[in-house]
Amino acid sequence: MDIRQMIEDAVNKIKNDKDLQAKFMSDPVGALEQLTGQDLPEEKLAPVIDGIKAKLTADNIGEGLSKLGGLFGGNK
Repeated sequence: MDIRQMIEDAVNKIKNDKDLQAKFMSDPVGALEQLTGQDLPEEKLAPVIDGIKAKLTADNIGEGLSKLGGLFGGNK
């Protein structure tokens, strides 16, 4: 199991599906099991869940900062 690839695939799917985003926020293990079709122990999914949360947060911050760029004359 390639954890990095699993994280990237999950992030792409979660970002594009509002229902899946809501499920991931309320039940990350269930959402990952739904995405992968595998029933994995929570302790094995914990690093994947942490990676997904970090990537989603970083992507959201980056999008927010790019929108703010116009306030300071960056996007004329």
